[in-house]
Amino acid sequence: MDEKSNLFKRIFIKTFRIVNISRKVIINLIFFGLLILFFASLTNNKNTLIIENNSALVLNIQGDVVEQKHLVDPMDAFLSEAMGQQNESPEVLLADILNVIQSATDDNRIKVLVLKLDKMNRSGLTKMSIIAQALEKFKASGKQIIAVGENYTQDQYYLASYANEIWLDPNGWLILDGYGRYQLYYKSAIEKLAITPYIFRVGTYKSAVEPYMRDNMSEPAKEANKLWLNDLWTHYKTDVAAQRGFDITNFDENAESLIAKLDAVNGDVAQYALNNAWVDHLKSRNDIETSLVDLLGANSDNTYESVNFREYLSTLNLAFSVTNPNQNKVAIVVAKGTILNGIQKPGTIGGDSTAALLRKARENDNVKAVVLRVDSPGGSAFASEIIRQEVELLKEAGKPVVASMGTYAASGGYWISAPANKIYAAPTTITGSIGIYGLMMTFEKALSKLGIYTDGVGTTEFAGFSPTRPLSDGVSQIIQMNVNKGYQDFISLVAENRDMTPEQVDLIAQGRVWSGSKAKELGLVDELGGLNEAIVAAANLANLTNYDTLLIEKELSPADLFLKNVLGQASSFIPTSSVTLGPIEQAMAKLKGELEHLNLLNDPKGIYTLCMSCEVN
Repeated sequence: MDEKSNLFKRIFIKTFRIVNISRKVIINLIFFGLLILFFASLTNNKNTLIIENNSALVLNIQGDVVEQKHLVDPMDAFLSEAMGQQNESPEVLLADILNVIQSATDDNRIKVLVLKLDKMNRSGLTKMSIIAQALEKFKASGKQIIAVGENYTQDQYYLASYANEIWLDPNGWLILDGYGRYQLYYKSAIEKLAITPYIFRVGTYKSAVEPYMRDNMSEPAKEANKLWLNDLWTHYKTDVAAQRGFDITNFDENAESLIAKLDAVNGDVAQYALNNAWVDHLKSRNDIETSLVDLLGANSDNTYESVNFREYLSTLNLAFSVTNPNQNKVAIVVAKGTILNGIQKPGTIGGDSTAALLRKARENDNVKAVVLRVDSPGGSAFASEIIRQEVELLKEAGKPVVASMGTYAASGGYWISAPANKIYAAPTTITGSIGIYGLMMTFEKALSKLGIYTDGVGTTEFAGFSPTRPLSDGVSQIIQMNVNKGYQDFISLVAENRDMTPEQVDLIAQGRVWSGSKAKELGLVDELGGLNEAIVAAANLANLTNYDTLLIEKELSPADLFLKNVLGQASSFIPTSSVTLGPIEQAMAKLKGELEHLNLLNDPKGIYTLCMSCEVN
């Protein structure tokens, strides 16, 4: 027995040594591999990324344009790119795009900006308008912008309209489809699955829960949605028409007029786009290459000198940040995404984590004012209130707060904006949706079909609440009372901060969504403007004449920061890939996304101030 024990012990020790040595070898290989990548990226920066005179900056934006990226592990992101596994929903920072355009404006080596937007996803008219302002400054410097594309989506075309010339492939596609709000409805599916929904809401227009109680959109919801969608569409048409030099009546908004124009060119969409002044020239890939060589001159490879978006950005990003000595700071805190309870990663708003960022600004003696940049359709009512309390504490500390609304600042997004000293919104911001709802589902009927039941006893009428049991009338009444109180709290909050009576707020609340332009008319926002205007306003409120901005965000660990810098540099030299989903995959992805979004909602009381109808199709 002892001999067997000793033998087992020796085998175990040898096995452990082999595993331990293997582990050390793997770790060392990874470490030295990262070092090689780091030095290779530095070498590449010095030797490969030499931007020649008369170069074109190819602005090839790939993915969704966002105010704040979702947090992704740097190593995972790098390995995915290295293996050609592109994220189905890649993200590009709006700030990075603006930084690249603004730097290229002053860069004497850049002669032309080529807009190549075929991989840019729909990112919202508000963000596109901000990028368009940067493009206008680029043109004002005397440089040219050429938009090239085989096809143009609506968002892509909006930016393309700011180019000096738009080139489309002779077999390309360009038909603008306007704005719509269409969503999935589940009432019949819920009935077939024998699921029991319990819905509590306040507000005639609070349509977030309609998909669970109807199979179609209600008339009040259609009325409200059409109003703000028309505001956005009018803004789109006005901007594009001004850039292209035609009237807004040039837009084809009904099938009859579009069919007539297409019939005149035998169904040739590209020729229709040329005839209708949407584009300036029809050019194949080879024609585009030849034209750009003619414009910029040929290099030794008989092509034109160019640098793409990621390459140019890599020359602007420094591996080590330099602390600005100016002690007067206007802090910027980004609140982007759905508002959830607790601590959440960047790209989603956490009641605790976003409140912590605001608290960090309050406790920093150098911060004299704060801009809360909100890009959110709302979410948890409880988490929204936690964030609002921190905004109030900032004001009590003598630090003015200005809310700057991005694409969305609706429901909970408006809740956290309302107490600011001043609110700025873009004309195309989607805001309002002042209302509250509760949503719960129980599965006792579905389980009964499988022969599964729940039974027992409790000391009170409320004991043993579970999704496997029906909700009692008493509990339902209590939840509805809580939702009613939440709505009264919401309109009281707005009334107190917007110099209105609760009755006045109620008239424009009821869950109704407004565009930024209309919200200003109604008194829900103070001024129309973007982030820069909000920063200036915050500085003025703090009586600052000399100041810098300070972005307050979740700090990465030293290890993560190192990986981000090293892998971020190296990734500039990895060829990009893309994933195109087919129509069935797109439909399934939409369903999956909506169900996952519902599953994420984690308000402790199940009460939400969320605008689920704010997404534009």
